[in-house]
Amino acid sequence: MRLVILDDYDLASEWAAKYIRNRIIQFKPSAERYFTLGLPTGSTPYGCYQKLIEYHISGDISFKHVKTFNMDEYVGLPRAHPESYHSYMWNNFFKHIDIDPANAHILDGNAKDLEAECQAYEQKISAAGGIELFVGGIGPDGHIAFNEPGSSLVSRTRVKTLAKDTIVANARFFGNDLTKVPSMALTVGVGTVMNAKEVMILITGAHKAFALYKAIEEGVNHMWTVSAFQQHPRTIFVCNEDATLELRVKTVKYFKESLCVGVSFAYLYSLC
Repeated sequence: MRLVILDDYDLASEWAAKYIRNRIIQFKPSAERYFTLGLPTGSTPYGCYQKLIEYHISGDISFKHVKTFNMDEYVGLPRAHPESYHSYMWNNFFKHIDIDPANAHILDGNAKDLEAECQAYEQKISAAGGIELFVGGIGPDGHIAFNEPGSSLVSRTRVKTLAKDTIVANARFFGNDLTKVPSMALTVGVGTVMNAKEVMILITGAHKAFALYKAIEEGVNHMWTVSAFQQHPRTIFVCNEDATLELRVKTVKYFKESLCVGVSFAYLYSLC
């Protein structure tokens, strides 16, 4: 496990984008060998996506031979709705890069058979060779995707009823009208993400500080699903200073020194 601490949101976003760019470049994707990338939505990854778009426009990276799999989608929200995750991804990322639309996979929350849609999604990931790098964000309660407190840590892609706290938190995107927030979603499971060869979790802001503390300083706990990634062989938590407010001073010092004094520079692609 690695914890990368940057001064602010912009630097954390840039670090994450550079890491993704470098992982794809090093992989050398081709028509015979696609790079598979798991992606989140929300305010946290927005800056990372903007940087990746910049790298694409400048010619530093191509997504022509990249397949993406998003974490989740609301149930019953029209695909064209401005708050659907389809709309988020296309407006904020996909339409600005050279990815083949057929290679950008997002769960269909309007499928006639939601269970079959979830099973098919797992099969698509498997057929693509699994996820090379799964990028995720978390909620203040430590949930990743829509794997809310109490979710199984070996769960797979499934239909999930959203907790009231999640609905309240997401109401800001729906004019603060709780009745307009979908009560269900399709989501990859914790086990789905754990199967990725590498996981990078973005955590920024003081409101995520307690979740980061639970993620790395306490034990694995299904009430804080992000904590499961302590057990993944290649997890990187990328955060800003505000998100470290609940961490012990010696924890912050250790990881800052580890990043900049020589721990696995090849693995971190010289992004310090």
